[in-house]
Formats: sequence, structure tokens, C-alpha cells
Amino acid sequence: MGMDKVKTGVNGLDEMLFGGIPRSSTVVVMGSFGTGKTTLGLQFLNEGLAVGEKGIYISLEEDKESILADAEAHGWDLRGKMDAKQLEIVKLEPSDAKITIQRIKSELPDFIKKFGASRIVVDSVSLLNMLFDNDHDRRTNLFNLAQMIKKTGATLILTAEVKDDNPFASRDGLIEYVADGVISLRYIELTDRNELMLSLRIIKMRRTDHSRKITPYSITNKGLEVHAGSEF
Repeated sequence: MGMDKVKTGVNGLDEMLFGGIPRSSTVVVMGSFGTGKTTLGLQFLNEGLAVGEKGIYISLEEDKESILADAEAHGWDLRGKMDAKQLEIVKLEPSDAKITIQRIKSELPDFIKKFGASRIVVDSVSLLNMLFDNDHDRRTNLFNLAQMIKKTGATLILTAEVKDDNPFASRDGLIEYVADGVISLRYIELTDRNELMLSLRIIKMRRTDHSRKITPYSITNKGLEVHAGSEF
């Protein structure tokens, strides 16, 4: 019997994952500004909605209307899915740290179970981490969040900003140790062609084989498209 996997909906990425993300995994998508982290998260949710799954998008940055507009730009009718009670968008206010942390601890587990979500996106965990004063609290709360969602059986994607000097490490260097999988999105400068290319690499993914190649991708009006047969 094969492993139960969740398709990301990203052309080429599921091929690199030999079918998708293992169900109930926690996966972090890391990259700098403009690499398509939010788009990948929305694409992942939209793929689930298309096959009748429910999803929750937890935003610490963009408001609901902005997220819905982003989705519409790629041809995804998330507004209709919200009306049909298949999707919920939760906006948390990082400016009010205590209330935000309390909501995550007290409201989210029951809400996920009652809503019946099997796919969850948190955008971004870098902003969530800014609510805590030290690495110990950040690590503890990240681990608790991941474990809490894992217990619901949902598959979780977290987005994270990267360090300026290391595109393969998250800004605080913590989330990649909590996550089951790490997908890196970054720009590569091709000096011989004098251009910047977007590249994707699966750094780790527990419980499944996966490609380790650095692979080019594009952000199109249909979302991310990974050119799995191509290399730099």
C-alpha cells in the first residue's frame, strides 16, 4: 500500500515529490520577497478545494480582501469557496501579541476540528516568531503549533523569510528544525546571461523520497510552475 500523499497543485513540484507531500506533514516554504511563497500557499489550498477538501488560511500580514484579490489574479475563486464554507481566512494581528498568541493556543485547535480542514497555511511564521522575545519561546511555540495542527490530521504549510546572507536558512533559523519538510524558493543570478532566475529546491521531506535538484520555476497567471525536467 502506497503512502497517502497530498498534491500541492504546483505543476512539476508534485513530480519532484514523487506524488506530493506526505499527509499530515508540516512543510515550510522559505524564500525572500517576491519568490512566490504566498502564491504557493494559496495554490496548495486551491488544489485541496478543487477535490472537495476544506482549508484554512491564517494570515499575519495581508488582510482578507488582499488575499482574495491575490487568488483571483491567478484565476482561483476563493471567495466562492468561503461562501460555501469550504475555506476560512483568519487574520491575526501581530501588533497585539498577547491576544494573537492566546487565540492560537485556545481557539485554533477546536476551530480546525469543527471546520474539518485538512489543509492549513500560515503566512508567515517569521512574523509569528516576532511575537516572542527569545529563541527558547520561539522554538517552544513553533513546536507546539506544529504538533497541535498535526494532531488534527491536517497538512500544514508555513511560509518563512530567509536570512539576507543565507537563502537556505530561515530568518531565525528555527522553523526548519520543527518542520517535516523544507522547500527553498530563491533567485539565482546567471551572470553569463545577465538575468535573475527563480529556482526551487526541496531541502528535506520526511517519509518520502524526493528530487534534490535545483530546478527553475516561473510565477505565471496560473500560479507557480516548476520546470521539473530542466536544470541550470
